[in-house]
Amino acid sequence: MGKRKGGNKGPASPNQKATSDVSMDDAATQTSAAVVEEDKAESSNLEEPSEVMPLIGGDQTSADYYFDSYSHFGIHEEMLKDTVRTKTYQNVIYQNSFLFKNKVVLDVGAGTGILSLFCAKAGAKHVYAVECSLMADMAKEIVEANGFSNVITVLKGKVEEIALPVAHVDIIISEWMGYFLLFENMLNTVLYARDKWLLKDGIVLPDKASLYLTAIEDAEYKDDKIEFWNSVYGFDMSCIKKQAMVEPLVDTVDQNQIVTNCQLLKTMDISKMTPGDASFTAPFKLVAERNDYIHALVAYFDVSFTKCHKLMGFSTGPRSKATHWKQTVLYLEDVLTICEGEALVGSMTVEPNKKNPRDVEIMLKYTLNGRHCQVSRTQHYKMR
Repeated sequence: MGKRKGGNKGPASPNQKATSDVSMDDAATQTSAAVVEEDKAESSNLEEPSEVMPLIGGDQTSADYYFDSYSHFGIHEEMLKDTVRTKTYQNVIYQNSFLFKNKVVLDVGAGTGILSLFCAKAGAKHVYAVECSLMADMAKEIVEANGFSNVITVLKGKVEEIALPVAHVDIIISEWMGYFLLFENMLNTVLYARDKWLLKDGIVLPDKASLYLTAIEDAEYKDDKIEFWNSVYGFDMSCIKKQAMVEPLVDTVDQNQIVTNCQLLKTMDISKMTPGDASFTAPFKLVAERNDYIHALVAYFDVSFTKCHKLMGFSTGPRSKATHWKQTVLYLEDVLTICEGEALVGSMTVEPNKKNPRDVEIMLKYTLNGRHCQVSRTQHYKMR
């Protein structure tokens, strides 16, 4: 999986591989309504993560990359400074304290313990904060430093291996989402905890997550990132180009690049779903809102807390305030010339990698039968 620094991309170039006599309609696309609770906090406008500094013990290895990566300060700093993420959770908890008052809460993947602290401050009877990385040691100090040692118990270890001091909990809260919603996520861990400890009428927060797809014009960056390998200082390195196409990019997409409507692919109900539901095939129909080129499809997700007094949540889409999840860009082998009203149709299949379930395999099938472009293709991607 690749990353790039965000930035505005220029319009489609007239001398790309696909040319057309279609006039480019630059009318602004209609802004979609965000499901994000209004926030007075200052915008974070995140850049690439700062240099990762090791936590305690410089002898950390990559034997278990996922948990080791969460033993560093940098990744937690980035998440905490993501005000869309953190303030939404804070608002959900503080503005719905009736859900937490005198309740037992399980915080899955607690990190620094920030969600546990919010819950304790909102009146929770007790909070069990489970964290597998070395950050658990810091979380214990943070809890003690803020005077919540009698309310929050930090448990170091994997949810699947620890023993809770209680038989049941009233609420499970977690920030389990990964890039593309499902890459390096903790969803299966949350579902395991739900099935083992959550009371029958208990609550999972958040309880809904939806994955969306749209199409963008991205000539400038595709040329820089993909076509670059065709001639490197005069040498043919196009074999690397094939690998570059397979790895989706995580980046902030300018909303002005969007060419089509946004299509809902999948909604997951965390309170009811099974682990197998995270593998799916979903059809899509992306209708062009202007005449333009399509270089890539873009995936993003929304998260909802439906058990609140009023619906709360946030979006990671390109028309919403930026988050550290950004968006996921899947470049197409073809440069598609599309006219307003024409439709790019197809399906997306998503499933975990068989060897490493935290990685994601994506299969994209798409067809365009337009006035200036006819194409039908299947592409495979790997987020790893």
